Amino acid sequence: MFKLHDELIAELSNLLTAQKYNSVVVANHRLYARAFLDYLAECDMQVETVTPVQVDQYLAYATQDFEAQYGRPPSARWHVLPRTSINKLLRLAQGKWPPATEIIEPETAYRQAICCEYEEWLRDERGLACATIAALMWEARNFLRWQFERGGAASLDKLSIVEIDLYMDLRAPGLRRKSLADVAERLRSVVRHLHRTGRIPTDLTPHIIGPMLYAYEGVPSTLDKSQIAAVLATTKKDGSPRGLRDFAILQLLATYGLRAGEICRLRLEDVNWRRESLRIRHTKNDAYSYMPLLAPVGEALLDYLRQGRPLVESREIFVRSCAPYIAMTNLYGMISGRLAAAGVEPPGKRGPHVFRHARAVEMLRASVPQKIIGDVLGHRSTESTNAYLKLATEDLRAVALDVPALEVLS
Repeated sequence: MFKLHDELIAELSNLLTAQKYNSVVVANHRLYARAFLDYLAECDMQVETVTPVQVDQYLAYATQDFEAQYGRPPSARWHVLPRTSINKLLRLAQGKWPPATEIIEPETAYRQAICCEYEEWLRDERGLACATIAALMWEARNFLRWQFERGGAASLDKLSIVEIDLYMDLRAPGLRRKSLADVAERLRSVVRHLHRTGRIPTDLTPHIIGPMLYAYEGVPSTLDKSQIAAVLATTKKDGSPRGLRDFAILQLLATYGLRAGEICRLRLEDVNWRRESLRIRHTKNDAYSYMPLLAPVGEALLDYLRQGRPLVESREIFVRSCAPYIAMTNLYGMISGRLAAAGVEPPGKRGPHVFRHARAVEMLRASVPQKIIGDVLGHRSTESTNAYLKLATEDLRAVALDVPALEVLS
């Protein structure tokens, strides 16, 4: 057993080293993994048969041991690193970790079958984007779980608008009107599928009504030129690998107004250095467009690729700045952090879209035709571009007419 444990520790160390983890982090993972294996040996348990319950039992034991050794309880997040080390170790030992939950109750199996069928219909029949399917599936799972817990699988036959209202009341707290309208739209899709497949006898979709929304009622957050310049200047001062990466991302956002997903999916082969062009895959319609590779963007990309990007096999340009070095999937935290560092506080949201909005306003003020603005932003229709017209509020004020004064009759 001890030889097998030594082999697992060596395999874990090699894996973390190959993933470019810092040597100190590798040593910590080895330490926590070894302590867990020693515990298994004392309890005469095989690592190949360990269950999540037994891992929880070990962490409780380790917490008590920590308190006995140091005379105080560990911090609330102390267990994160040991659990991470154990998860990596068990993934090597068992092949898959955590193990798949066994379906015991027939109602659970029935609910999962409905979800699988619904997901297949959204993907194959409706051809929706992955992000849209993920949002619809989350609502479907949540609603079906809630309904089954209340009345079981048989309750679908008796589903009424009363249950729909109760579910909407459950989802409403803390949501804005737009978010609640999205919940109603997703719920209509789920209920429509249940009725279409004969699981609900009555079509309840006309009765699922969200809050009334008015076209262009809200003004999105945006940045002016001075704020964008401040963010770029502050970020450029950070010469670390993370700073080089973030500066290149901010240049792409400010120059082209790309979506976060389009930047995360940008690959090495999408940059044509000879022709000085950039290929963009739009996340919402999977179409491609080509942009000129402007000098500031090209220089920022080169600096990051040469001095900041880790040596990894991933083809995505932008990867995490710490191990494991995998492609980035979210930019919101990075953008909000860079805005705060530059002292820029836009009203409302502070994610990547504020740069997209700013780019749209800049083109509007330059009298760029609406169709071209939509093409640059990757919109399918002009209706999507219309939402940006309300951002040019100062321009609208310049052409506003004075309200005529009322004449007072003597």
